[in-house]
Amino acid sequence: MRFFKKTVIDFIGKRNLWYFVSSAMMLVGMLSLAFKGINLGIDFRGGTEVIVAFATPPQISDVRTAMRASGLGASEIKTYGTSDNALIIRTTEQGQGSTLINRIVGSLQQGMPTNPSTLLGSSEIFPKIGKELRQNALYAIVWSFVAILLYIAIRFKFVYGLGAVIAIVHDVFTTFGFLSILDGVIPGLNLEITTEIIAAFLTLIGVSVNDTVVIFDRIRENEKIHRSLSLGEIMNKSLNETLSRTIITSGTIFVVLMVLLFFGGEVNRGFAFTMGFGILTGTYSSIYVASAIVLDWSLWSKKKS
Repeated sequence: MRFFKKTVIDFIGKRNLWYFVSSAMMLVGMLSLAFKGINLGIDFRGGTEVIVAFATPPQISDVRTAMRASGLGASEIKTYGTSDNALIIRTTEQGQGSTLINRIVGSLQQGMPTNPSTLLGSSEIFPKIGKELRQNALYAIVWSFVAILLYIAIRFKFVYGLGAVIAIVHDVFTTFGFLSILDGVIPGLNLEITTEIIAAFLTLIGVSVNDTVVIFDRIRENEKIHRSLSLGEIMNKSLNETLSRTIITSGTIFVVLMVLLFFGGEVNRGFAFTMGFGILTGTYSSIYVASAIVLDWSLWSKKKS
């Protein structure tokens, strides 16, 4: 099945424009990371998280007053999901066993006796564990880059591996940056960095490199068939030939992620949004970044030699 019958889009000829677009997206994201930062979940920073449902929609100020009475006034308080009755309360403090959790629940019951609350869930991560999780998450992403570089360098050439890794770094940094920009902007969408979000990034890396390898395979095939064409012409031809497959594959994944985003519940929203945004950037970089890097590197090497 082909989504497009035949296209003759000049992807490579306008690569300088797309270099500028990619650089601008990464710059905006990095500025947000530098000034706004990223919201780490308690998985990585350590702390205690409590999810509480009230009989009627509570006022955040009343909850804050109740928490302050128990010495936890600096806690982070947000609505949970789409319901106005549920709140998620996070604090960087830890307690032995359920001591701190009971303290939070007790302070709410005492401070808001006319609006009874029910504990829906809780979790606790100690700072040392959070630090280890941060390091392991970073190692997982970095080693995935190294593995992809080696795999593509062996299967194709080193420059192809370099182009694929630069495209993936582009995807990761752009997605991280826009998570920072959009965190707290969209109601009901929690974009703090958790282990689920890291899993989304690792999945994104796999999907993106798979799409890039398909394009590189077609380039290699066309180099053998169309020996009279330049590398730029072969790349344009290959990108047009694989465009239908790219759109169908990425589009199918994107539709599933949108269903998960809107109907998958609070727990899955962050993962689905991150993957959905990443699929868009990954598809874009596979077409406009990876091959362009390979071409410019090849032209530079040829000119130098």
